Amino acid sequence: MNGLRVYINPQVKETCGGFGVFYSRRENGPYYRWAYEEKRSLWRVARVQPSDFSPKMLSNANWKGVPAALQKSMVEHYQE
Repeated sequence: MNGLRVYINPQVKETCGGFGVFYSRRENGPYYRWAYEEKRSLWRVARVQPSDFSPKMLSNANWKGVPAALQKSMVEHYQE
């Protein structure tokens, strides 16, 4: 996926439904927050504003460390 970056916030241990919370951004686009919704067994995505959190706190996540179901959701979300 061209220009896609996936992040975690190592300073705040965010979890939801037993999974870590991830953030994504493609090129210079908006940031998105990905959290697992256990009731529905799916990854929820929400656009977040840089004013709502500090992008400087984010660290790059290893794509191999991203759950397979989330990888699939991200690919679908960012399809052109």
